[in-house]
Amino acid sequence: MSSEKEIAQALEHEQTSPKDGSTDGSQPELEWTEEEETTIRRKIDWHTVPLVTLLYMLTFLDRINIGNARVQGLGDEMGFNEGYGFNWALSIFYIIYLLVEVPSNILLKRIGARFYLPLLVVGFGFVSICTAFVRDFGGLMTARAFLGIFEGGAMPGMAFYLSCFYKRNELLFRIGIYVSAASIAGAFGGLLAAGLSQIPEWGIASMRLYAWRNIFFFEGIITCLCGLAAPIWMPNGPSDCKFLTERQRKIAAERLVREHKVDEAEQVTWADVKKAMLCLHNYTCALAFFAINITVQGLSVFMPTILRELNRSWTPTQVQLYSVPPYVAACAVAVGIAYISDKTQRRGIYLAGFSLIALTGFLIMRFVTDTNARYGGIFLITVGAFPGGPGFLSWGINNSAGPAVRAVSTAYIVSLGTIGGIVATWTYIPKDGPKYHTGHTINIVGQSVTFCLAMFGIFYCMRENRLRAQGKRDHRLEGLTEREAQKLGYKHPRFKYWV
Repeated sequence: MSSEKEIAQALEHEQTSPKDGSTDGSQPELEWTEEEETTIRRKIDWHTVPLVTLLYMLTFLDRINIGNARVQGLGDEMGFNEGYGFNWALSIFYIIYLLVEVPSNILLKRIGARFYLPLLVVGFGFVSICTAFVRDFGGLMTARAFLGIFEGGAMPGMAFYLSCFYKRNELLFRIGIYVSAASIAGAFGGLLAAGLSQIPEWGIASMRLYAWRNIFFFEGIITCLCGLAAPIWMPNGPSDCKFLTERQRKIAAERLVREHKVDEAEQVTWADVKKAMLCLHNYTCALAFFAINITVQGLSVFMPTILRELNRSWTPTQVQLYSVPPYVAACAVAVGIAYISDKTQRRGIYLAGFSLIALTGFLIMRFVTDTNARYGGIFLITVGAFPGGPGFLSWGINNSAGPAVRAVSTAYIVSLGTIGGIVATWTYIPKDGPKYHTGHTINIVGQSVTFCLAMFGIFYCMRENRLRAQGKRDHRLEGLTEREAQKLGYKHPRFKYWV
């Protein structure tokens, strides 16, 4: 397959208008060296990726802390250790989350990221604080529903935000870093829960905070403070980066325009929505993201429960601490694979391979009885499954041309994937404990489906690239103006899919 630079150069030869965005052909074309572009990219890296990673870590932390709270007394107080109350509290979050993802990304495109994304962060941080004061099941359900409203736009919004700064061959490593915050949150969440739950009971007579309530309260405070400070460092896009010089801002924006052949400031239209919805590769990535989410979201909230049943002699604090190492391993592997995938410009082969690792882990959990072996299986599951989320998401973004289509595709893939989160909330139910054979079997099927979809994506993209190289998609350009040809996006005969 042609390299990203070769693809961009081939497309550039077709465009006759000046590449600095001017309408006067007398103005010189904007040119720059590879060293300049590297310097700009590194500056953007240091100013955007750490911030987005922090915000997403807080997003995931406030989402999964209910699992930590359960073993610290929430389950006993709310009666979750019998019946399906805990599963319903998880489900309502994902149902609301699913409904707001696409509308939220459209709003993000119109409003701008600098204030919209931090607003979401402050919102779910405030909801976490409120959760510390719930007194019954109805109050908890209400809090989880509001949490879904604010968190629903966070992941697709942050993924789209990063795609506005980077080329296709630069994207997965950055998305891999920020989505690895999910595993960081899992590890950090266990440590925080172990510490915060030890704070002595405090508060006024009618609002006493203790154990699990401290987890929600203090984690919510941290989230709100970070969200309020975020706009200070967060630019809306490449042309709005105050840490770059005027020339660097022009280069940062122009390099993306030349690759995608469209204006990064274009607004979302119904045609863009239709184009994203009808892309077969988006369905492949979305269905795989669905299967991956059954594992990632399920493991994130049920990990403390699974570990507690793994060894009943462990105290709640020990359970929280034993949850840390698998997440640390998952974080390191996810970032490493994202880096290698970007360097080799391959997606599918890594996604297929790591789904087999996760599958092996679930087979161990399902059929092996030794406690140490089963704990090792959890490592295989986290290491194999956590790279899948950013991998399939970035694969879909890579193969969506144009910022408007990318905005819809990102939210669309995550929206369908979120249904996997709803399924995940019912994979581990009380009557299936302590071995949870049904839950592990569901995940075995999920990882098998993930492998098949990754392989299908590889062969589909290879076939499309071959047909385009043979000129069998050139008929799509017949009778079109240059502008209409540019709007073809991923259907353009010169657009090459990432494999």
